[in-house]
Amino acid sequence: MTSGRAVSGTGKPGGQTALWIVGTLFFVQGFGSALTESVWGTSFGVAALLREAGVPAASDWVVGAVGGVLLVWAGVRWGARRG
Repeated sequence: MTSGRAVSGTGKPGGQTALWIVGTLFFVQGFGSALTESVWGTSFGVAALLREAGVPAASDWVVGAVGGVLLVWAGVRWGARRG
């Protein structure tokens, strides 16, 4: 017999994992690049690509903030699943 939780259709666990991964990636890329650019004068990853495309340096903070929001969202969803 299956449990009610297995067939309840509360969402896909792969989507939850994707939120954690993308949130962490954006958080590290955004704030990490802003930090390295201010300390060592160089950027990396997504922020470096944005800089080459002519996007202003403030976009690093925006990317990091989006990552933070995604991490909070993933945490809230994770907490709701745990009950």
